[in-house]
Amino acid sequence: MTRRHVRKVADRLGYRPSAAARTLRTGKSGLIGLNVTTYGDEPFTFTEFAYFAEMARAATSAALARGYTLVILPATSRHDVWSNVALDGTVVIDPSDQDPVVAELVRHGIPVVSDGRPAGSLPVTAWVDNDHHAAVRGLLDHLAQAGARRIGLLTGTTTDTYTRLSTSAYLSWCERVGQDPVYEEYPAHDPCAGAVAADRLLARPDRPDAVYRLFDPNGTDLLAAARRYGLRVPDDLLLVCCSESSVYTTTDPPVTTLSLKPRRIGTAVVQLLIDAIEGVDAGGPVEQVIPTELIVRASSQRRSPRTTVSAPRGPAGA
Repeated sequence: MTRRHVRKVADRLGYRPSAAARTLRTGKSGLIGLNVTTYGDEPFTFTEFAYFAEMARAATSAALARGYTLVILPATSRHDVWSNVALDGTVVIDPSDQDPVVAELVRHGIPVVSDGRPAGSLPVTAWVDNDHHAAVRGLLDHLAQAGARRIGLLTGTTTDTYTRLSTSAYLSWCERVGQDPVYEEYPAHDPCAGAVAADRLLARPDRPDAVYRLFDPNGTDLLAAARRYGLRVPDDLLLVCCSESSVYTTTDPPVTTLSLKPRRIGTAVVQLLIDAIEGVDAGGPVEQVIPTELIVRASSQRRSPRTTVSAPRGPAGA
């Protein structure tokens, strides 16, 4: 309680701690790590996603405000990479099931805060996440109300909680409304695989009349695939993409997006991590759920309900 009060007073007075002085006094480095372990074979692929860029910017600012420096580390499962950097704590984004990096960091006494609720018994200090079930249910209901009768999903092959919970929410929604699931999986870090998966989905005999895509950066692949199959968006195909990218405001038509609010998440995970490093009672839960926002644009605007979906046709010029 006393330490929290002192911190509030210091914030009000504009006090900023000296990193050098703190290192001499406490033996801590003042460095905190940020990493995505899911894409270990592609060390910095995650930085191409608008979500991670927004989240990292907010996390960097939050760390500096508390006198810490954020270090972005390559995605890898090699423990020796981590041991070469003197970290006081680490933020791990979307850890996979039984993540070996998280387990190793915790074994060495390094606090770990997860962006994404951990699966099973992964021993993180705290986590921040969205309610993915509620978010996916809401956007699927939105598409159904806009006239969709067969909604498809483009999802990933990884075991991180975002992919797993979002896919599970889609399958549960399909069961609830009596729709057969229509989905394709692909490695999220591979943009070429994403384009191929979009084409596969629209080439299916049970082709959907609406699609939700879990991953950025190439959600525009769906628009390109729709054009190849002679489908008009939104007349023939409704689209929603989970993305923080501004590109979707200028596409033709503008695409409806689900925002996971990465700036709020980036700030929250760093605050929780530094509180754990400094032994400060956070004064609140160490499990935080951040609301999402569905930003509705022309690609999913309401239209008259349709009772049939046209049979698939091949790509134009085929």
